[in-house]
Amino acid sequence: MAVSDENHPICSAKGCRTAAVWVLAWNNPKLHAPERRKTWLACEEHREHLSHFLGVRGFLKDVVALAEWEEPPGSATDR
Repeated sequence: MAVSDENHPICSAKGCRTAAVWVLAWNNPKLHAPERRKTWLACEEHREHLSHFLGVRGFLKDVVALAEWEEPPGSATDR
C-alpha cells in the first residue's frame, strides 16, 4: 500500500497523490480463489472511476470506507 509523506495511504489512481478514503476489494476469478481479495485504495474523486473499471470486468467485490476496512486472511494490497 502506498503512503504519503504524512504516512497516510494514498489513492491507487495513476498519478493521484490524494489521501485514500475508500477500499475497493476485488479479485480476478480467472486467477484468484473466490475468497481472495486484492485491494485498491481510492480518494473521493477516483472512487467511481476505479469502481467502474473493476466492475465492468466483473472483478469488483466490495467498496468499504478505509476507516472500516478489515483485511481478510489471504488478501493482498495492489497498486
